[in-house]
Amino acid sequence: MQTREQTPGRSLALHEQISADIRTLIAAGELPVGSALPSEAELCRRWSVSRGTVRHAIAALRAEGLIAVTRGRPPRVIGEVPSQPLESFQSFSSWALSTGRTPGQRTAEVARRPAGPALASALGLETGEPVVELLRTRLLDGDPVMVERTAFVLDVGRHLFDFDTDSGSIFARLTACGVDLHSARHTFDAVAAAPEDARLLATEEGAPLLREQRISFSSAGRALEFSDERYRPGTVTFTVENTMETRPAMLRALPEPAGGAGAPPSPRS
Repeated sequence: MQTREQTPGRSLALHEQISADIRTLIAAGELPVGSALPSEAELCRRWSVSRGTVRHAIAALRAEGLIAVTRGRPPRVIGEVPSQPLESFQSFSSWALSTGRTPGQRTAEVARRPAGPALASALGLETGEPVVELLRTRLLDGDPVMVERTAFVLDVGRHLFDFDTDSGSIFARLTACGVDLHSARHTFDAVAAAPEDARLLATEEGAPLLREQRISFSSAGRALEFSDERYRPGTVTFTVENTMETRPAMLRALPEPAGGAGAPPSPRS
């Protein structure tokens, strides 16, 4: 089986290759809901890897809600809704490809603007410093699933002015330009669809949307990007897996006061 490239210069690890190929088989119907996965021994032979690598791949699929594991029985397929795991930091496009789906995007605008107080606070800037703002609708297999409003610090966002943002992954573009996208902090809540959200997502105004707000950082801890992403319900899920022995990757938090540092750019009307 062929391996995939997620971003320039980064090949998938072996367990990621295996889980990505199994996702593709599930999406294509070759492993339908209710069917059992091949045995660990068969998977080891197929990919020429150890049992530990196979178990790592199966654990990722289990965390995404695609398979169920029962003691004494082979893992079986239980889900088809694409899920984004939060233990890895990857782009929407590379995640979609890894699940066997076709990503797409329609850009409404890319513009340089002065940062307002809330956005400046989130990015560690002074109010009025220039940022590059992007508004796109993200697609899966041609269907609108998410509205993306992203603001980049100027020295990062400038790489988008000579890039066709409808052509593919901005994450891959920025990485290829040497931008140090290292980590991110995610916050989730639910919001009602504003008029622009409803129009871009082909849904009703006021419909519930899952919102992810993300601040991306360099390896030195500098904030590079603030993103407000709003998903139609039933199109994407997010998963997190932890144990009693490890610190949880997701924490519960009270919402910030309106207009706080984490407030997103206001939807355009």
